[in-house]
Amino acid sequence: GKISRWLKDNQERNPLLVSVDVYRPAAREQLRVVGSAVGVTVYQDKETNDPLTLVRGAMKYAQDSGFDTLLIDTAGRLHIDDDLMVELEQIKAETKPMEVLFVADAMTGQDAVRSAEVFHERVGITGVVLTKMDGDARGGAALSIKQVIGQPVKFVGVGEKYDAIEPFYPDRIAQRILGMGDVLSLIEEVQGKIDEDEAQKQLEKMTSNQFTLEDFRAQLGQFKKLGSMSKIMKMLPEQMMGGLQISDEQSEEVEGQMKRTEAMIDSMTKAERRNHKIIDASRKTRIAKGSGSTIAEVNQLIRQYEQMKKMMSQMNRGGLLGKLAGKAMGGLGGGLGGLMGGGGGLGGLLGGMGGNGGAEDFDNNYEEQTDSLAKKLKKKKRHKKRK
Repeated sequence: GKISRWLKDNQERNPLLVSVDVYRPAAREQLRVVGSAVGVTVYQDKETNDPLTLVRGAMKYAQDSGFDTLLIDTAGRLHIDDDLMVELEQIKAETKPMEVLFVADAMTGQDAVRSAEVFHERVGITGVVLTKMDGDARGGAALSIKQVIGQPVKFVGVGEKYDAIEPFYPDRIAQRILGMGDVLSLIEEVQGKIDEDEAQKQLEKMTSNQFTLEDFRAQLGQFKKLGSMSKIMKMLPEQMMGGLQISDEQSEEVEGQMKRTEAMIDSMTKAERRNHKIIDASRKTRIAKGSGSTIAEVNQLIRQYEQMKKMMSQMNRGGLLGKLAGKAMGGLGGGLGGLMGGGGGLGGLLGGMGGNGGAEDFDNNYEEQTDSLAKKLKKKKRHKKRK
């Protein structure tokens, strides 16, 4: 499902899905639901439980209906199950596919490597999809699979959502394994999902100390488009984060706080969002009731917002925020600077979880890092134009 969506959105393909998993209860129905969610057609034939019959029917339907790509979802199997491995060989012989992708769990480590080796011997794998790369595993198995079977990792799954899949870049996974983050992927994510004009406006307000709760609400909406907090944090270099790490549980907690914050800001009037100083006790009571929160939570939101503004003001006086703004907007394609606010916005979201350390190191190393990234992005843009 994720790959079909990626092909549709990024390669302008017209894919057709078919499940030949006739063993797991409701497996074919599950794929139908996934296909509906991602806007991809799923071929079904409820009259048969034979994988080869399903494949033949799907191939004919794809040819007759104008689909340009057929993705066959086979049943999960152990490499020691010879009957199912023979079935896989038969499906390959029938379809003569351009790609045979082996789906491996990044958390299984060397077990995935052994399985990939056997599957490659039997059906000739052309590539690997590594899932659960958003978890604690950093993907060392990816390097081992490439070494053992001589075939590349083509995609990595980075979450549960249908768009949580991305092409595999060896240099980026190496940086992630070494704790250097994956800033280039984060920048591309920002470029693809964030309104650059809006991010520019927010950045200008931050640098001029005119950042309001209304702007903060807009920033939250933009930030959520990038995915989970844990995913974003794992893309940032450990040096930049000053040792701050965030677990999946903490990520969910932060995301829940973001939703509550949005609800509280939405319960304010336009005047209150633009000037928080007019929010007195009676207004706080109304906001709390309107958002299903407590007065204490409203007070906490206002305190965090004031702390964030103070941090931005201090960074602006020291020149750091302006440096981040210039680099982010000038060399890295916008968005990132406006969203992260040089740490201000992110610090506000994390609240009392700590992690203000690292700002000085980030300041010292930022120019070198961003110059390198800017060159990579410019080279990539030139390559796209030539295409």
